[in-house]
Amino acid sequence: MKMTGLYIHIPFCVQKCYYCDFNSYAGISHMQEEYIEGLIKEMQLYKEKMNATALETIFIGGGTPTCLAPKLLEKMLKSCYELFHIKDGCEISIESNPGTLSREKLRVLKQYGVNRLSIGLQSWDDEQLKTLGRIHSKEIFKENYYTAREEGFNNINVDLMFSLPKQKLEHWHTTLENVINLAPEHASCYALKIEEGTNFYRDYENDILQLPDEESDRQMYHMAIEMLEANEYHHYEISNFAKKDLECRHNLLYWEAKEYIGVGAGAHSYIDEVRYSNVLSPQEYLKKINMMQLPNEEENRLTVEDRMSEYMFLGLRLMKGVDSREFYHRFGVALEDVYGKPLEKFINMGMVEKNQDIFKLTKRGIDVSNQIFIEFI
Repeated sequence: MKMTGLYIHIPFCVQKCYYCDFNSYAGISHMQEEYIEGLIKEMQLYKEKMNATALETIFIGGGTPTCLAPKLLEKMLKSCYELFHIKDGCEISIESNPGTLSREKLRVLKQYGVNRLSIGLQSWDDEQLKTLGRIHSKEIFKENYYTAREEGFNNINVDLMFSLPKQKLEHWHTTLENVINLAPEHASCYALKIEEGTNFYRDYENDILQLPDEESDRQMYHMAIEMLEANEYHHYEISNFAKKDLECRHNLLYWEAKEYIGVGAGAHSYIDEVRYSNVLSPQEYLKKINMMQLPNEEENRLTVEDRMSEYMFLGLRLMKGVDSREFYHRFGVALEDVYGKPLEKFINMGMVEKNQDIFKLTKRGIDVSNQIFIEFI
């Protein structure tokens, strides 16, 4: 039986964060029930399209999936079991924001097999949280975190952000220190990016967003690596750290360029060497799905060159790097015959290192990783 992952997109938020350019919306909560019905219809279509497929991971992202009512969370999760074969030991993750996690919701999630909880803390500083447009305080985060532990969640990720407006190294150190003391199983550390269409982009264009300089940004990143590794977190991807054997298996599907199904407004799928993207608008999504049509907006069949490119720039995000043996197994050609010149250039520049069959970024290469990835796109 073919194994794959399932991504479910929930576009609802209590409030849109000032930095966020994800496909998420505040003020449309009246659509939640109809939207969940639409998700179920889309999953039914994929069941028919991909017979004899088992799920090894499920990831529910957003938006804020936990702003759904308990009965809707239950309906969505129950449908996953009814429509798909779910492999024993399947990793089932859900993203959440503090302030939207009640004990009742956590019990529903636990009842239906959710075994990995990702909580968006971002910062331990309440003033910074207000600056970001978050709806919670650190006390609300702590309350939700402890409640999740009481309800039996033993695989929790905490999302963190650095290079925030007016953030100093000591602020970031305090965030890392307090999170490490809570001992979550996983931590994700992302640098703030200013994206078009966000409130922060407007403030940046008007020169009123006081951001740390590039040197401070790199100091914060290296501080995260040092502190987390010193506390037995394995740095396995540029922005991600995990306790032993607790890497996010669903995200590894993306970074290892493997197949997955995506359902919901704006979701992406990768099936049989074709990438699909759904329409972004929840309203347009529902129009299409209520006509029992897959709500694809774009469809892109990847050439061999496309797939080799993705294998390289996604795989180099992983600290284990890319394996020339796996490359040959997938594509029937030697990795060095295709990418020998750029790899040799980066090795000579001290940005990539080779160890037998493995090519991976050095510490210096990680700091300029986007410049390296461009060479493979």
